[in-house]
Amino acid sequence: MTHDHPHPDMDRRLLWSVLLNVLITAVEVVGGLMSGSLALLADALHNLSDVVALALALLARVVGRRPPSAQHTYGLKRVEVLAALVNALALFLITGVIAREALHRLLKPEPVKAGLMLAVAVVALAANLAAVFLLRHHDHDDLNVKSAFLHLLQDSLASLAVILAALFSKTSVGPYLDPVASLVVGFAVLYSAISIVWESVGMLVEAVPRGLDLDELVRSTGDVFAPARLHHVHVWELGPGQRVLTAHVSVPDMDVSACEGLFGRIRGFLQERWDIQHATLEAEVNGCGEEDGCGAPVAGGNSEE
Repeated sequence: MTHDHPHPDMDRRLLWSVLLNVLITAVEVVGGLMSGSLALLADALHNLSDVVALALALLARVVGRRPPSAQHTYGLKRVEVLAALVNALALFLITGVIAREALHRLLKPEPVKAGLMLAVAVVALAANLAAVFLLRHHDHDDLNVKSAFLHLLQDSLASLAVILAALFSKTSVGPYLDPVASLVVGFAVLYSAISIVWESVGMLVEAVPRGLDLDELVRSTGDVFAPARLHHVHVWELGPGQRVLTAHVSVPDMDVSACEGLFGRIRGFLQERWDIQHATLEAEVNGCGEEDGCGAPVAGGNSEE
């Protein structure tokens, strides 16, 4: 029940992205301090978070490929979900730090060295775009790499905002553009961070995967394989794009061989129609008293199996 990532060179791309972002962070910290630009320092902080995010993503991919063991019978795919959640929560913290400093700078504007600020921002934008290019073909079911990719994409936008602030720094509103650019970049981060947190938490609490209608799954399976019918159905994701199902199947009186053939066809249907990679099915003739689709006892039913 393994679910391999479709791009075997993604580890190498992540490593190159880490190195690029270490370089960007160092250049922006020095440039921000020398030019007095809060936007550059804010962007440097974002890029530092990228270093952590990308390193976590790389580590999670390596750990997540370990095979199942006696201690971890499903493997360690959840490590990737935890890495994505940590990265997204880091974005919230970083945005708060930046917003606080930007508001202070709006109340007391400070001049910046626009030339140095512009040069550093252009270098940062080029390096960020190179990192985005490296990860552009990531698997969109891979929440872990997706969160790291969003870090990079947002930092590219951040560098662009810094460039615009530097270009217009000599205008009457110039002193305010630097902190405003910081706020715009920071709050733009929150949109995708909220989505990643929501999806990660859903996996950790074993919620039904997004986009999967459990009632429709039960109904469609019953329509195709009548008189067999699923109940006591549970569906969750072990990790990004790795769906698992367990269910009881009410079947007519049939021998073991016929039952195994039926279950094989049901598993094929579940994988093709609902992208469920692993399904554990339990045959029932007399029922278990939990006839509701998700296993809730029905009125007057026997809840003991």
